[in-house]
Amino acid sequence: MSNAESFGVQGDTCRVDILTVGYVEPGVAGTVVLVREDDLIAVVDPGMVSGRDKILGPLESLGVKVTDVTDVVLSHHHPDHTVNVALFPEARVHDFQAAYKADDWYSREAEGVRLSNSVYLIETPGHTPQDISVGFETSDGLVVYSHLWWDSDGPAEDPYSLDRSVLAASRRRILDLHPSWIIPGHGSAFVPNESTPI
Repeated sequence: MSNAESFGVQGDTCRVDILTVGYVEPGVAGTVVLVREDDLIAVVDPGMVSGRDKILGPLESLGVKVTDVTDVVLSHHHPDHTVNVALFPEARVHDFQAAYKADDWYSREAEGVRLSNSVYLIETPGHTPQDISVGFETSDGLVVYSHLWWDSDGPAEDPYSLDRSVLAASRRRILDLHPSWIIPGHGSAFVPNESTPI
């Protein structure tokens, strides 16, 4: 899958574009996603990339300016998923416990928060205790961005997970939603199947 992969583009109101496909070797880069629906223009996990052009270039090609971005979602607080959050000065930032804009802090749990009609947050501890995933309801089916998987192979044993049973429960929860696609934290989108690690 290339960085230009998109979901829900045939007249659907919710469009998801992968700006950068992440990797863990050589170097490390997080997968960065853009979602648009109605007034929502959100970037998920603007983290480490080999150069900011890996985020800004695809945005520009899609006709989006950094000041157009209304929301940023952080799946968790590892730098490889957060380091470029300041690229979006007008955005409200969401994590597991709150939404933030300028000097305002709005405490709330992430579970079930809807950023738009088709975009919502899911609490999925496992990679870290504070992880969240993002669900996108598109004409291509449910697409989920999640760091429960780094790529299509898992890894089966996440070396950062503090509790393997919590990771497995969250993975099972996402798979029970029957997503058409999963966008992992460091790899290309994949179609989950019976061999997807739990």
